[in-house]
Amino acid sequence: MPDNPNAGHRQRLRERFLSHGLDAFAEHEVLELLLFYCYPRCDTKIIAKKMLATFGSLHNLFEADAKSLTNTLGCTENVAVFLSLIPAAANRYFRSKWGESIILDDAKLAGKFIIDLFVGETVEKFYVLCLDKKFKLINTALISEGTLDEAAVYPREIMRAAIQNHAAGIILAHNHPGGTIRPSRGDLEVTRRIAEGAEIINLDVIDHIIAVGDTYYSFAARGQHVGGYF
Repeated sequence: MPDNPNAGHRQRLRERFLSHGLDAFAEHEVLELLLFYCYPRCDTKIIAKKMLATFGSLHNLFEADAKSLTNTLGCTENVAVFLSLIPAAANRYFRSKWGESIILDDAKLAGKFIIDLFVGETVEKFYVLCLDKKFKLINTALISEGTLDEAAVYPREIMRAAIQNHAAGIILAHNHPGGTIRPSRGDLEVTRRIAEGAEIINLDVIDHIIAVGDTYYSFAARGQHVGGYF
C-alpha cells in the first residue's frame, strides 16, 4: 500500500496545472490543489468542496479573516493563515510587478494591467481606473460585483469615484469569468450611458476594457462609445 493513497490523484492534478495552468480548473479543484500543501495525506477534494459550500466562492473564502475561517470551518490556525495569505500575496505581487507610478497611455498597456487586475477572479467585477491628465493611475475603484447589467452599474457611481479622485480621465474595466471576450448588449449600453454622463462634467472616458483570462477587448481600439487615448 502506498504511503499516501491520494498520491496518484495529486500528481495528476499538479501535472494538469503545470501543463495548462488554472483556466480549465473548477473552483474546487483550484482549492483542492492549494490544500495539498496544508493536508499532506487527506482527500482535499472533500475538504475543498466543504469549504466552498460554506463560503459560497473562492472569493468569499479567501477574503474571510483567519479567525472567521477557524471558527466557521474548524480548521487549524495554519490552514486559516495560509488561505488568508493568498489574496494578500497576490496583491503584493501585483503592486510589485507594476510599481507605484503606472502610466496607462495606450490600449495594449491598459489591457495588460487589467488582465493582471482580474487574475484569479471568479465573479464578475466592474472597476473604474482614475487617471490624471498625463494618464498616470490615481486609483482603481471597485464599483460593483456580480452580473453586469444596466441596473448594476450606474453612471453616478462612476462620476462619484472620478470626482473623489480628481480624475481627468477614466478607463472602465470589467471581466467575463469563464465567458466570451465579446461585449454583451448590456456592456455596450452601460458604456454609452457612462460616456454620456461623463460629458456633463467634462470627464474623458478613455476606454472600456473587458478581460477574459489572458485576453482583453478594448472599446477604444474599435471606436465604440469612448474617446480613446489621444
